Amino acid sequence: MLLGIVLGCCACSKLDDPTLSRGPYTDRLAGSHENELASGPAPPAKTEVTAALVSKPLVDPPDTGKAHAGIRELFFGDLHVHTSLSADAYIMGVRSTPNDAYVFAKGGAIQHSLGYPIRLRQGLDFAAVTDHAEYLGQAALADMPVPSVERSLRAILQEGSRVSITRAWLRTTLFVNNNRLQFDDLDSRINRSAWQQVIDAAERHNEPGVFTTFIGYEWSAWGDSLRIHRHRNVIYRGSNVAEAPFSALDSSRPEDLWAFLDRERQSGRLAMAIPHNSNLSAGGMYPSRDSDGQDFDSKYAERRNRYEPISEIFQIKGQSETHPLLSSDDDFASFELASMKLFGRDTLQDVRGSYARDALRSGIALAQAQGFNPFQFGVIGSSDSHNSSSPVEEDTYHGKLPMLDGTAALRTNAATYVPNRFTPARRWGSGGLAAIWAEENTRAALFDALQRRETYATSGPRIRLRFFAGWDYEPTMLTSPDLIEMADRGGVPMGSTLHHLRGSASPKFLVMATKDPNSANLDRIQIIKGWVDAQGRSFERIIDIAASDDRLPDPDTLRVAPLTSTVNATEASYQNTIGAKHLEVLWEDKNFDPDQPCFYYARVLEIPTPRWSTYDAKRLGQKPMHPTEIQERAVGSAIWFSPDR
Repeated sequence: MLLGIVLGCCACSKLDDPTLSRGPYTDRLAGSHENELASGPAPPAKTEVTAALVSKPLVDPPDTGKAHAGIRELFFGDLHVHTSLSADAYIMGVRSTPNDAYVFAKGGAIQHSLGYPIRLRQGLDFAAVTDHAEYLGQAALADMPVPSVERSLRAILQEGSRVSITRAWLRTTLFVNNNRLQFDDLDSRINRSAWQQVIDAAERHNEPGVFTTFIGYEWSAWGDSLRIHRHRNVIYRGSNVAEAPFSALDSSRPEDLWAFLDRERQSGRLAMAIPHNSNLSAGGMYPSRDSDGQDFDSKYAERRNRYEPISEIFQIKGQSETHPLLSSDDDFASFELASMKLFGRDTLQDVRGSYARDALRSGIALAQAQGFNPFQFGVIGSSDSHNSSSPVEEDTYHGKLPMLDGTAALRTNAATYVPNRFTPARRWGSGGLAAIWAEENTRAALFDALQRRETYATSGPRIRLRFFAGWDYEPTMLTSPDLIEMADRGGVPMGSTLHHLRGSASPKFLVMATKDPNSANLDRIQIIKGWVDAQGRSFERIIDIAASDDRLPDPDTLRVAPLTSTVNATEASYQNTIGAKHLEVLWEDKNFDPDQPCFYYARVLEIPTPRWSTYDAKRLGQKPMHPTEIQERAVGSAIWFSPDR
């Protein structure tokens, strides 16, 4: 488990350097740019775009969820949090508990294992503790003798000696790597006791309508090598759960995990599995064949889609939306990359089958060729914190594991003599959050929304995103007070399939985005479209459909000009003097072909802001490492179209 964490190397590529424009008000713009990103002949060079525009100042961003509470409300949470019950967390110095995790998620302050208080600016709406099922509680409850507890890690760090800190770092990481978290005597009583702690904490903090907890765990399986990352989080719908988790010690095959979830369902215990860190899977998360090397069939597709309706695409160990090698014309594909390799860069072979967009393209190609799609999933973000926390705020980032990145000096390598290439924490991101549109804040409602994929991922900020598709949407609906009801009644939301019911009409897409009140203004809204041609070749296209500051696409390139960054890296600051508080647009795909399977999803970008490492450098009086800034984002679940057969 942790071996890959310790040895993994992350490299974030430079982002585009955006350019200055005028002030923070709403713009709704007609225009797009489209980029051909696939093999085979290029699609038309220019695409006619129809967008309905309404421009007016906004003093306060609209509440696009609660104003229409009769339909659905928006809830933010984290479905991937570890505590000291995970063996890797305990060995790396974590001592906080599942109870601490829920106190933190609700907005309370808890003690970081290195002795300082941590808390969120605003509590979450839901959370799940997902400790590793493998050796659950074996280290913490058995008081395992490991280097990090032979002497107080806090005391070692307080000494300020780079020699002693380096010695502690090496002893701990070598202990993990040499032992590979293997326990000679697996005590099932300890496992059950730890599992009961997870259950009890979730039950204690679950407050229907106020704050929701889910009972869950992580199935931390690898393939034939540590390069094949297959990890999933198992989340139960209610309080009726298994007596013990199904772990990778039982089986490392996803098909066996689904078979277990099938047996659970037949016993009245509903659960799902959420893949994460596909970016580190060497193609193992979205493979081209099953675990036996056999071609997919409809049964495989049905079972996978039933038990894995969602994939996690943002977390501390990098994003899994797409990669520059897969999306070479996507200007924003290099956001928070994490390489699989200790030395060097990923290859095309490494990244195929490892990213969500690539899997969505593979899925519609299979649908075209075979009549079934095993990769019809929505997306969320979460943190994968091992500190019983969600460290998603860049300016208060406190890391994933105390021994590796629990202080600014450890994260930036100022506290040790360890070579940079061996300290992946320098390149880890701050994680993400899951956003769910549901009728109410309860286990049943949130779980069901995950099942129908009405979800999206954010890289941390609480950007509000709505995405609908329909055949009969009209520009006049943008000025209606019943906009959401009209969109919902006349179309489908993100995560759905749009059926072709209107002859040869083109689908229309309503996208609405509102900034996080505690974060940066919005830069733009994009549509990502993927499709398959008659020869079975898949393509993707990036389309800017709305932008702030009166920007229109260049008539030749059809690209929206970037904004000038306001980030001051030395001061770790930025200005909200550019960008928009709210963007919305009605866009029509004039290149729509009713004979081609396709998908569309929305991506919303903030203006550039300082990265956590830039805030750390400011605190330490150091020069910030590259990249100094990022563009936080929200990525929506797709809407699919399949030709009528």
